[in-house]
Amino acid sequence: MSSDVLQTAPEPSMTPELRERIQRRLGRLYGEENALALADRIDQMVSTWTGRLPNLPGGWSQRDVFLITYADTMMPGKKALTPLASLREFLSDHVKDRITFLHLLPFYPFSSDDGFSVIDYREVRHDLGCWEDVGQLARDYRLVFDGVINHVSQRSLYVQGYLAGNPHYKDFCIALDPETDTSQVTRPRTLPLLHEFESEDGPKWLWTTFSNDQVDLNFENPEVLLEVLDVLLYYLHKGASMIRLDAIPYLWKKLGSSCVHLPETHEIIKLIRDVYDAVAPGMILLSETNVPHRENVSYWGDGTDEAQQIYNFSLAPLVLYGLHSGDATCLTEWAGTLEPLRERCLFLNVTATHDGIGMRPTEGILSDSERRSLMDLAERHGGRVSYKTNPDGTETPYELNLTYFDAINNPNDPELLEDDQVARFLCAQAIPMVLMGIPGIYIHSLLGSRNDYLGREATGQARSINRERLQVESVEAELRDETSVRGRVFAGILRLLETRQAQSAFHPNAHQAVLSVGRGVFAVLRTAREDSSAESISSGSLSKPQRILALFNLSGDPQRSSIGAISAGCPCTDLLSGSRFESEVIDLKPYQIVWLEIS
Repeated sequence: MSSDVLQTAPEPSMTPELRERIQRRLGRLYGEENALALADRIDQMVSTWTGRLPNLPGGWSQRDVFLITYADTMMPGKKALTPLASLREFLSDHVKDRITFLHLLPFYPFSSDDGFSVIDYREVRHDLGCWEDVGQLARDYRLVFDGVINHVSQRSLYVQGYLAGNPHYKDFCIALDPETDTSQVTRPRTLPLLHEFESEDGPKWLWTTFSNDQVDLNFENPEVLLEVLDVLLYYLHKGASMIRLDAIPYLWKKLGSSCVHLPETHEIIKLIRDVYDAVAPGMILLSETNVPHRENVSYWGDGTDEAQQIYNFSLAPLVLYGLHSGDATCLTEWAGTLEPLRERCLFLNVTATHDGIGMRPTEGILSDSERRSLMDLAERHGGRVSYKTNPDGTETPYELNLTYFDAINNPNDPELLEDDQVARFLCAQAIPMVLMGIPGIYIHSLLGSRNDYLGREATGQARSINRERLQVESVEAELRDETSVRGRVFAGILRLLETRQAQSAFHPNAHQAVLSVGRGVFAVLRTAREDSSAESISSGSLSKPQRILALFNLSGDPQRSSIGAISAGCPCTDLLSGSRFESEVIDLKPYQIVWLEIS
């Protein structure tokens, strides 16, 4: 447990309803005979932290934008700053309030996988800065911490204590006979599931879902759950406003099953939500579930009891396919199937993250030949394709590894004009900004970064191509050059965000209708919620809720779209250019973005 936690036993603080709910969940996980004592311990933990944690704002609006970055992406040069302080200065100077949520990818001591093999959950890597640096960022933004709770580094205290026979860490890991039949276990990688480790009792084969340096924690041991809950409350104490539950589908293991999306996994997420709701109701959970869409949305639970936010992972490959083919049909048909968001549920709409472009979320949406075309595109554009192993021993594509800018634009095509490259990329980045939910932007997309081949060669890891560490002075010099690709992309995205943040129709939970207006055009009609016009009503105005028709030409050819049935003869103004349209048709240039406010 954290040293910050008081050692005296406080009085129970949970409401009877919450206490009963948590006890039921513990009974399902660990048996009724153990539930009472475990509920007592969680009650005590909640009481210890209550009153010591910040009040979080909760809620969201059209102003909210999510930026994803490593703590050391913007490396200081001449200035004597830590990387975390350098990041804060860069954001303060150049981004300001165009973002509201800042996802700091794992900044804890680690041994591999760029931070996702955590050695110590409760420390900041010394080469990045300290908790005070994190706290400074928390003054400016709503911080997102990673809860890397499925697995830990083999160098962690948990694994080392387990291997040394420390009774406190008994059963913190999962050891199996190497001959155990694990063929039914879903494998997100092509590495073996079990790896050999030396212990005081001799060799042990431990469960490692992702790599030999990422040893899975054993949540069948309730002591693991209690330790993780304390860590997650500690993160709230240290400035987190949201927790990203990394690799969460694989949390609970049951031989003979796929060991993915098991009911016990969902029960643990609900229990985490219960605890957070008790001590900080504004805390948000984000589930990282890079899986087919139907499986992904199950992590909302009933809309009130599990993660509030999930990644809209199908978006990235479908936008890429639309711009690659010049055909918006697949994107339009898929987006048209999305159900309206419930009041307390959100999509995080991303085209890129620190990982690759997921291929699993295209299952059942794109055909085999269409999926193959994306794989071929990635390899032509200098990237790679990563695979996963299926229970029958076959391998299927898991993700495409390259930057999203170079996925959209072939870096090996000398005839591709920079104007077209920037226009195509901004078209891709603008689509997540108009869909229901909150847009999420990876820092290398914000900066229009290209493939980092040297980084990939240095680590031997395909994902390193999209994780370049940059010198802040070099980046700032490029941003000052208004003719550079980086400068044009950066300025273009910030202009789009500034426009978006002022529109009530782009509220995350505003109504959405996906329209078919032409093969090459993706079209979305957003209508502000009735309550969003409360200011107008109170001031005596009877204006109707704002309506915006967002049009995106995904092709390299001009497109003509009929909008008369949508605008009903009302004049429209493009919020991006200021142009006014009164006709029933609109002509779009290649890759043009138009956000029409219908008067």
